[in-house]
Amino acid sequence: MRRYFEDFEVGETWTSKTISLSEADIIRFAGEYDPQPMHTDPEAAAKGRFGSLIASGWQLAALTMRLFVEAGGYGETPMVGLGIDELRWRRPVKPGDQLTVTREVVEASRHEKRPEYGRIRTKVTMTNQDGETVMTYTSLGQVPARNAG
Repeated sequence: MRRYFEDFEVGETWTSKTISLSEADIIRFAGEYDPQPMHTDPEAAAKGRFGSLIASGWQLAALTMRLFVEAGGYGETPMVGLGIDELRWRRPVKPGDQLTVTREVVEASRHEKRPEYGRIRTKVTMTNQDGETVMTYTSLGQVPARNAG
């Protein structure tokens, strides 16, 4: 289903399916994008600050996008990302942790210079199997409006 700016309401939420990252998933991503020992070397990570291998925060951020698209938040509507604010990694994510993402619309406004688009600001929260928040951020996206005024 195609959704337009006028279809979004402040307070609306989406929740993803639950997913976990394996040790191999964490090492593979980090080897390519964040090659630090706490993400790539289980033995070195065991001796480090977190006591075990942990996922890169950048992997978690990318995962939130995938889970949001799979949850159908914008439906068939193309969304253009305009930015992320206040990205925070709150707790380490270890192999096997069960992760869920919730997005809440916190603001919807018409684009000032291009009224054929609206801006949707969402609060993104990733939690683990214990309900602990592991990552948060606020995203800003642009969606087409049904009408320009």
